[in-house]
Formats: sequence, structure tokens, C-alpha cells
Amino acid sequence: MLDLKSIRQDPEQLRTALKNRNYGMAQLDALLAEDKHWRERKQKWEEKRSERNKLSLEINQLKKDGKPIEPVIARSKKFDDELKAAEEAVFEIEDKLNALVMGMPNIPDASVPVGKDEAANPVVRTIGKPSKTSKQVLPHDEAGMKLGWLDFERGVKLAGHRFVVLHGLGARLERAILNFMLDQNTGKGYKEVFPPLLVNTPTMTGTGQLPKFAEELYHCEKDDLWLIPTAEVPVTNLYANEILEEYDLPKYHTAYTPCFRREAGAYGKDIKGIIRQHQFNKVELVKFCLPESSFDELEGMVRDAESILQKLELPYRVIQLCTGDIGFAAAKTYDIEVWMPSQDKYREISSCSNCTDFQSRRANIRFRRKGKLEFVHTLNGSGLAVGRTMVAILENYQDANGITIPKVLRDFMKIDRVEFADANSSRK
Repeated sequence: MLDLKSIRQDPEQLRTALKNRNYGMAQLDALLAEDKHWRERKQKWEEKRSERNKLSLEINQLKKDGKPIEPVIARSKKFDDELKAAEEAVFEIEDKLNALVMGMPNIPDASVPVGKDEAANPVVRTIGKPSKTSKQVLPHDEAGMKLGWLDFERGVKLAGHRFVVLHGLGARLERAILNFMLDQNTGKGYKEVFPPLLVNTPTMTGTGQLPKFAEELYHCEKDDLWLIPTAEVPVTNLYANEILEEYDLPKYHTAYTPCFRREAGAYGKDIKGIIRQHQFNKVELVKFCLPESSFDELEGMVRDAESILQKLELPYRVIQLCTGDIGFAAAKTYDIEVWMPSQDKYREISSCSNCTDFQSRRANIRFRRKGKLEFVHTLNGSGLAVGRTMVAILENYQDANGITIPKVLRDFMKIDRVEFADANSSRK
């Protein structure tokens, strides 16, 4: 959430940010108009409260002087009704104003390149050289089915489209990947947590999923609980409505959770395979830090996510998102994209963002410095998307006869390689 005081002082900064983000100006114009209306009505309300206080003093004085107070009391009662109506009008406008502020995206940092869409995202660095293309490998879904690991038919039977069942070594590989990621992250100082997968509305609002992205979420209406779309939501809200001390910061957390997304508006995209599922596993990185260090912390988070791909020996690249492609809550974002041979292109496997004080204002996460309260800066990133990592392994480690297991996963898998022929002969 943006600071309303800052919007009032410099609305043109937000107007420029919205333009660079490809947002229309109607919402900002409505916000500024509503804010002006709110301040006018609040001033009138405060004037009436002042007059009401004067009447109270007058009544007290009349009592002391032994004079009649009934006429003034009659005026006071009438004034009370007007004061109540004025107060209700202020609160009604305030609710509308807050809703408009909540709908405003974060302001991109000055270092974010201005661009219309993903075509304007610059490549920061490329690590590793792709060794396979679509002419040399089966797509991950075909390879996974050939191995007997991916069962889309039963996934559809159990839950519908965009669900899958993992069998045998496929299920073990999923577990091996997420365990490896968690071990890497905790080894770098991130504290592991396992949060609830269902959260309440304030929690979902704190990180910016609500109210803007409600249609992309699964909502349990009877209990007013929401299935999390990412561990970022509960982990960031661990300190909602709390005051941390300056010496508590920075705080690093990592979490594995299943994630649930309706993928509204994504129909027709990534229909085949497990790249875009309604349910998927992800390991998340979350940081809470001092404002002056947050952009350095972002660079560190990206390096931490990259190190996982480096140890898996998967080719990847890092891109910086431009203003037209950056997320709602982010001030600056890097995407890490892994090479997908069957598609002959890089695909996102992690997105690391500095949300500055945008989320902490919504969730009311503050810290005390020299007796004064300030909002912390929050950061989040994938470390990494587990399913997409499996996809990358199935394709980059594939040859004509089977799949070689990455070296760093062999202790988890208890196997170095699986052959297509062996998988077919043992399939039931």
C-alpha cells in the first residue's frame, strides 16, 4: 500500500509510475477527487465537533451560574444528530478512499527500465550454455509418461484439468528437489518455516493478493479462508501488526508449501505438462530488512536462488523486469529463467522482488529505530519452483535412452539414472 500522504504531496510521481506501468489514470483521478472530498468533509466534521464542545462548555457554565439550560440542551441534541451524520459521511468516504489506495500498485524503483511489456526486459547475465534443443529431446510430459512418473489421466479423474499424479521415482524426484532446495537455503541462513496453507482475508490482503487478484484465488467461503497461491503470503504476514527491533533485522525465512492458483485468464497457455498447474510445490525465500539495505538484499536473494540452478548444473539466465511487466506489489524484480530444450527457450523458474514498504504498510509490520517506528522492507522470491525444476531436469538431463539424475540429487534419489526401457518393463 502506498503512503497517502506521499500521494498528496507528489501525485505526479504516482501518475508517472502508473503511466510506465501501463495503468490508466482514471483510478488515480478518482483517488485524488475522493481524497479532496474526504478532507473537506472531515474539516466540516471537526468544526462541528468543536462547536459541540463549545455547547458542552456553555451548558456547564450555565449550570454553575444557576441559569436555565433546557434551550441549550435542545440545541445540543439537534447538533448531536448533525454531528453523527457528518461522522458517518466521513467514514463512508474514508472506506472508498482506502479501497482506492489499496488498488494502487507499488512505484517502480528508479533503476527499473521503462518498457511496455516483457519484450523490454533486459538480460542481466546468462550462465551455462544450452546443450540440447527440441530436436534432441522429448517434451517433459512425454518423457515423464514414458517413465511412468507423470499420470495426467488420473489427475484429471481426481481433480480435473491442470492436475497431475506423480508416481514412483517421479514422486521421489519431487521430494528430492524440494529437500535439496530447503537444505541449500537453510545453509545460507534462511530459517525454515512450514506455515498454514489456508489463510484469512487480512493475511491475503497484507501481501497484495486481495482485493485485486481475488478471481485467481481459491476461496473457502464458509470459513472465509483462502488457499495460498505462494508461501510468500503466510510467511510475510508472520509479523503482521508487530513491532520488531532494529537489531532483529534482517530476518530470512524459507518455506516449502504446495501452492494453489486458479490460473484465471491462462486458458490455452501451457496446456500440456506441468508448467502451469492449479496445484504445485514451491520453495520460497522471504526477507525482512532495513529500508536502506533492501536493494542489496535483493541482489543477494537472486544470487541465492541462482546457486541452486548452478549446483543442479542447469543453464539459465537472469532478466530484469521492466515497468510494464513488474508485479503489482514489487518495486524491482529479477526473473531467473531456466533453459527448456523442448521449447527452445528460457522459461521462468524464479521471480525475486523487493516490495519496499508496500506490503509492510498493508500488513502493519514495523520496526523501532532510536525510539521511532518505521516500516520494514519486505522481499520475496522463489527458491525455486519445484515442478519447473523437474521439467528442466527431465529435458536437460535426457538422452535417447533415459534420464541421468543430477549429481547433487543422487543421495536423495538413491539412484544415478533411469532408463526408458527399464521404466516401461516395470510399469503396471
